[in-house]
Amino acid sequence: MVTVIDADGLILGRLASIVAKRTLDGEEIAIVNAEKTVISGSRVTTLVHYDTKVKRGSREGGPFFPRRPDHILKRTIRGMLPYKRQRGAEALKRVKVYVGIPREFAGQERETLEEAHVDRLSSPRFVTLGTLSTRLGAKF
Repeated sequence: MVTVIDADGLILGRLASIVAKRTLDGEEIAIVNAEKTVISGSRVTTLVHYDTKVKRGSREGGPFFPRRPDHILKRTIRGMLPYKRQRGAEALKRVKVYVGIPREFAGQERETLEEAHVDRLSSPRFVTLGTLSTRLGAKF
């Protein structure tokens, strides 16, 4: 059975850490509405930070950083897993991330994580993952 998490209004880092722990325990998780995930902090600082990550390296040799919101979210989750070991690689395979809500999950009940909700932020400054991806040049 797959747990469906709605990422609308959830903080990126907190969502990623919770999902990483749960997948290491053997749970299969599907995350929908990845483009509505929130990155806390100053808009300018966040955009500059991710822009330098994308432009790092060379076109031929990498390192390569994703531009699409679903790929950025999965990459963030990967950073919180021991993905170079068998246990972490298997946990990463149990995570599926989607932009919007696919047909297969349209009728299912979706879970929201209260401990990762944007209402817990002390400052109202944030950027959504969709806005960030558009600035980085993604076409999703």
